[in-house]
Amino acid sequence: MTVTYKKLWHLLLDKNMKKKDLQVAAKLTSYAMNKLSRNDAVTTDVLAKICRSLECTVDDIMEVLPETETK
Repeated sequence: MTVTYKKLWHLLLDKNMKKKDLQVAAKLTSYAMNKLSRNDAVTTDVLAKICRSLECTVDDIMEVLPETETK
């Protein structure tokens, strides 16, 4: 599964927040922030913390991209 967190980064810009601000507000580890920055999968707990701190839904912060078939 491929995910992207572009929506999250745009939301942070709209809220005039930096990644570090999100990390503090959502009480995320630097490991979780690094995974988000690399578009790696994170736990639903991390996503829930972000959604609670930004008052948004998962659809507002991430997108699941379709798998491309290789033949």
